[in-house]
Amino acid sequence: MTSRWCTTTWKRSPPVPEDPTHLPYPFTALLVRFAGELRAAGLAVGSGDVLVYCSALARLDPSDLVDLYWAGRSTLVSRHDDIARYDEVFQRFFLGTDGPDEELNLMLRASAQAQGALAIPSVEPGDSGEQDEAVLGWMASDVEALKHKSFAACTPEELAALRRIMARIRLTPPRRRTRRTASARSSGSRPDPRRTVRESLRMQGEPARLYWRRRKVRLRPLVLILDISGSMADYSRSLLQFAHSALRSTGRSTGRSAGRVEVFCFGTRLTRVTGAMACRRPDEALERAARAAFDWDGGTRIGDSLDAFVRGWARRGLCRGGIVVICSDGLDRGDPAVLAAAMERLSLLCHRLVWLNPHKGDDRSFRPSTLGMMVAAPHIDLLLSGHDLASLEKLAAVLPSLN
Repeated sequence: MTSRWCTTTWKRSPPVPEDPTHLPYPFTALLVRFAGELRAAGLAVGSGDVLVYCSALARLDPSDLVDLYWAGRSTLVSRHDDIARYDEVFQRFFLGTDGPDEELNLMLRASAQAQGALAIPSVEPGDSGEQDEAVLGWMASDVEALKHKSFAACTPEELAALRRIMARIRLTPPRRRTRRTASARSSGSRPDPRRTVRESLRMQGEPARLYWRRRKVRLRPLVLILDISGSMADYSRSLLQFAHSALRSTGRSTGRSAGRVEVFCFGTRLTRVTGAMACRRPDEALERAARAAFDWDGGTRIGDSLDAFVRGWARRGLCRGGIVVICSDGLDRGDPAVLAAAMERLSLLCHRLVWLNPHKGDDRSFRPSTLGMMVAAPHIDLLLSGHDLASLEKLAAVLPSLN
């Protein structure tokens, strides 16, 4: 009797290396070794914490020391008493120093102050005193002085630090009351007969309380029109970064619908860059906007660009009831009559017209000297500078009051 044997070939996956240095991704191996150093120092770091740490850095910039520090501190440290040991291991592992590193401490202080100080636009101006005390006296630090330094006078390192702070700005566009109404909890502008009768029927016809309705409130549209010509080369990138923060604050780059923000660039022609800047990373957003606008660092035709905006976008209702912010120095090579007509039409179509001129600076007695600014001045509701981070914070603080 013959017996037949069936042989089956099994495919085995390659063995997982135990040594982290043999992992397929070198940076992942570096993070695993760092977690091992923390575990050796006495911190309770599990494999799940390491996975969360790697996932967090996948959404951040791993080459940024501040992102590397805060991602690890948020995911690998579970007790407040372990923060000091985490700092020691982090400095020894990534910086090769045993003592406190002054450069790292300055960067971390700048990041922490940005999160606290830039939340001021969302509160009342009178409540800023208590918040300033909560920042532990950092208002006199180098970061506070950097906020009042003009973008044109900053070094590349200082501009990078300002962009990191600016990324945490959250704008609050003004609100307006709509024609539609909603149920009010306590009192409103008009009675709610349907709700009142329904409640009375539920009580078997007994008289019930009187219910009210109130008018709904929604965010006003915010339109940013940025000058990217050669005369604005020292400010255009920072203003685009500010526009990206406005997009993120209203949810355009994250998929949430909280408000409507539109961004346009102009040099010799108008270019809509809202879709190009709708991404999370600021550097990627600015790179995509630069590719969309071919006339970067070129000439300036403010009148023709604003006329194109009025004819192609404003008349269709894009800025109806909204706030239009124009960022330009007013150096126009076009026809002043075209600029005057475009500004007049735009001021009639929008709710408020704001102009940011970097040449204004901190001069309160500033008077327009260029032909473009003198033509546009009668139609401007608010003139600000926009030459430094402090002036952009002032704009963010003023926006909610432009009802």
